[in-house]
Amino acid sequence: MNDQTHDRATFTAMTEGTQADWQAISSHFIPFAAKGGRRVLDHLKLLDGDYGGFPVDRLQHSLQTATRAHRDGRPDDYVVMALIHDIGDTLGAYNHPDIGAAIIRPFVSEEIHWITAQHGIFQGYYFFHHLGMDRDLRETFRGHPHFEACAEFCEKYDQAAFDPAYESAPLDFFEPMVMKLFERPRQSLYSRTAEAA
Repeated sequence: MNDQTHDRATFTAMTEGTQADWQAISSHFIPFAAKGGRRVLDHLKLLDGDYGGFPVDRLQHSLQTATRAHRDGRPDDYVVMALIHDIGDTLGAYNHPDIGAAIIRPFVSEEIHWITAQHGIFQGYYFFHHLGMDRDLRETFRGHPHFEACAEFCEKYDQAAFDPAYESAPLDFFEPMVMKLFERPRQSLYSRTAEAA
């Protein structure tokens, strides 16, 4: 990316911005945004070797979750969600589902976004009681249109993906799916904001 001075905006505050400034910024943003899939794949690699006490490291858990979903015939956007659902583990120990959900939101359906955002509480059904917590916290969402879809994701793919003997597909198998999904958003933050107004 060429970052020479003449390719950059000249303002010191946005109130001073001109059309030429914003054209310069857009000329950088568009190719940068198009490489979002590559940055997602690179960040997933940070999970390699991070066990956190689990039987497999976080990357293997992610690959195993995605592989199980793929082998079950799920569509590519679902498989990518399964791959990146825990991508926030290294950044947000207390709210990792929010991070994955924020990353994937512009590119997927409301259902897939909701599964990503809520999977932490739904996954808790399988272990919260061992930590003195209420395993049924997910019941606060009972009746939500995506409740069963999230419960199914956790049961079939997420909670089952800690098997050291399972033969997962490698990360490069998923690369074309990731690159395609993150190529172009279904809608942007700005269109969602306008709709909500």
